[in-house]
Order: sequence, then C-alpha cells, then structure tokens
Amino acid sequence: MNQLKKSELLALGLMMFSIFFGAGNLIFPPALGQAAGDHLGIAMAGFLATGVGLPLLGVVAIALAGGRYIELIHSRMYPWFATALLVILYLVIGPFFAMPRTGAVSFEIGIRPFLDAGSITLGQAVYTALFFGAAYYLALNPSKLMDRVGKMLTPLLLVFLVVLIARTLISPLGPVLDAAGAYVATPFSQGFQDGYQTMDLLATIAIGTIVVNAARMRGVQGTRALGEVTLFSGLISVVLMSAIYLSLSYLGATSAAVLGHSENGGQLLAAAVGILFGPWGNVLLAVIIALACLTTCCGITSGAAWFFNKLLKNRISYERLLLFFLLFSFAVSNVGLTQIIALAVPFLLLIYPLVIVFVVLSLFDGIIGSRPGIYRGALLATLVFSAIDALSAAGLGLPAITGVLSEYVPFYGIQMGWLVPAVIGAVVGGVLGSTVKEPIVEAEKG
Repeated sequence: MNQLKKSELLALGLMMFSIFFGAGNLIFPPALGQAAGDHLGIAMAGFLATGVGLPLLGVVAIALAGGRYIELIHSRMYPWFATALLVILYLVIGPFFAMPRTGAVSFEIGIRPFLDAGSITLGQAVYTALFFGAAYYLALNPSKLMDRVGKMLTPLLLVFLVVLIARTLISPLGPVLDAAGAYVATPFSQGFQDGYQTMDLLATIAIGTIVVNAARMRGVQGTRALGEVTLFSGLISVVLMSAIYLSLSYLGATSAAVLGHSENGGQLLAAAVGILFGPWGNVLLAVIIALACLTTCCGITSGAAWFFNKLLKNRISYERLLLFFLLFSFAVSNVGLTQIIALAVPFLLLIYPLVIVFVVLSLFDGIIGSRPGIYRGALLATLVFSAIDALSAAGLGLPAITGVLSEYVPFYGIQMGWLVPAVIGAVVGGVLGSTVKEPIVEAEKG
C-alpha cells in the first residue's frame, strides 16, 4: 500500500464509493425511513448489514485473495458452475438490469419532472443516448478511470449530498411517525431484505477487480500490497455509504407527516427535496441522480466488458464489448423502470444467496481451501432453494412445494430458506469431498 501516495489511495477509495453508490442507493434508504418510522434504528441496522456489511465482506474476501477473486471462484467450484454463476452475475449487474436501471432511474427522477406528457418518450430517448454516451467515454480507457471518476466526478457528487444532508438535519420536514407495514413487527428482517435491492454485494466482485486493476496500473505489485489497497479503498467506501444511508433514511422518517407514504423512494426524494430547496430543489436532485448513476454505470460497464473479454479469450475486444453493452442498455432503459425492476427480481433471488455463501466461505479459505467439496456442497444446496425462490417470484412456482418448505425449512418465510441447507451442504461436502490440497490463488507478480 505504501507504493501509492495518500492522494492516490484516497482517489481509489472515492472511485470505489462512486461506483457502488448509484441511484438505487439514493432511493431505498428514504423509502425505508418513511415506512420504518420510530423503528428506524433497528430497521437501518438490518439494511446496513446487507447494504454495507455484505459488500465489505466481499471487499475483505477480495483483499485476502490478493485481488484474484474470479480465479479463486473457478478454483473452488465446478468449472461449469463457476462460469455460469459469473456470467449471470455480470449480466445482472451489467447490460440486463443494473446498467439500464441507471439510465432509467436518472431520467425518471432527475429529468422527467421537467417535461410535459407529450415529450416524455422523445426526452427519454435523447437523455439516455447522452447518458450512455458519457458512460462509454468514461469507461473506454480503464487506465484513466481512477482519475476521471475518483478525482473529478465523486467530489462533486459528495458536495451535493452534503448540502442535501445538512439541510435535512438543520430543518427536518416533520416529526417521526409510527412504523408501518412489515416494519412494525419485524423491522430488522425487513431492513435486511431491503438491503438486497442495492445489488452492491453482486457488484463487489466487479468493482473490487476494477480497483485491483487500477492499483496495478499505478505500479502496485504483490498479493499483500494489492490486498491492502483493496481493503483500504473498501473501508473508505463503506464509511461514506453508511453515513449517507443513515442521513437519507432520516430524511424519509421525517417526511411521512408532510408527504404521507409515497409509492417509492424516488417520488419521496423528489418531493422532499422540492420542499427543502424550493424551485431549485429538482435541479439539485437531477444533478445528484445523474452523477450517481453515471459513475455507477461506467464502473459496472467496465467490469462487465473486462470479464467477457477474458471469458471469450480476447476474440471480442474490450472496446467492442463496451459499445455493445451500452447500446443494449440504452435500448432496455427505454422500456421503462418498472419493467426493469420487476424482471430483475427472480434473477436476484437466484444469484444473491449463492454469492453470499461463497463470499462467507472464502473468508476462511486459508483453512478450508484444501477441501473444495465444502464450497461445492454448500453452493449446490443453496442453488436448490434459491432456484425455487426465483421460480416462485417469476410466477412459475408450485404452491404445494412452497407450502411444505414454509412449514419445515427454517427462515423460508423471510426468503432465507437456503441458509440451513447451505450449512448442511458444506458439512456433507467437506466429509465426502476430496482432501487433496489445492493452492490458494495468488495475485500475479510484476
């Protein structure tokens, strides 16, 4: 880590934060705060556990692997399983859902309020074309991504967020009301599930890889040095995200008395900012949303293009993949935000538990790495239950099966029915699996 200047380390941390922190991160905490009301503290504890805690665990796992995390995944899992998991992961956080969502969300919240009904379709097409064009420019040269994102865009984003948060703390919209909905009886578990919607754990693998590559381009070498840089950047990122999440959730909690219960966090945030800042409130919000979405989009686009370039053994260049993904995302983003979010749910229920299980196990890879059967047993057991949840969310589930699982499988009712089977699968896989020692993947030298 001492191979980089302090300013370069800070820029790496800000880059990681800016890629993590997209429009979804701005929307979900206010909505949670409004519904959680006087149970805000415990609900946010659950949200931070999944929205911040799990991504931090992912960063730690990447650091322990010296940045060679994708290689670690391949070495600990069946080759077909590892490839399928990573392909789905990069498609979900890339051109299928997360990338189009950045363009759609930034338009819906930041631009649409300024347009009349007759110009919305054309306005969205023009805006998203400019948006994804800018993302292409930023992600085209990954060696300059740290400078362009970490040093230029992120400080500007933070200035806008500080102004919004300060105004919220100085002049709250109203008193905090009673909790509503699921937050009345189970605020922690509901907040825990809400944290999944950020997709940040899934993005950790791609973002951690970007940080490692940026550090290598700055001359950092060796597993330990790369791990330290990644971990330091992750700590900067999660501290900033936690502070902003807590502040935005407080904004939501103090808004219910004035705004009632909004349909979604986007509407809530737009209305609250309008009240706090007057006519210029929507302009400020538009800038915040555009910057948050743009930095996220260029980061995950770069990660997805890099992954598929390696997977296809350079048969399709990074630049062409980048262009294809952004053109595809442009088309999907114009389908509509509601449709994008709805389609993403089954995929998230399928892949999120698998990534959680692998990340947790990889934290102990120094102990269990010689027994890949532990990984394989846990992940195969998890896959059975996550696939059932995904099919149910897609409307293809069997009520009889879900009824039995709800009655006999612990935590199934809160979409964590995979937890106990994962533990059992790890134990069975460890007992039945091979005991031949496999080396821990290390970072490249030089």
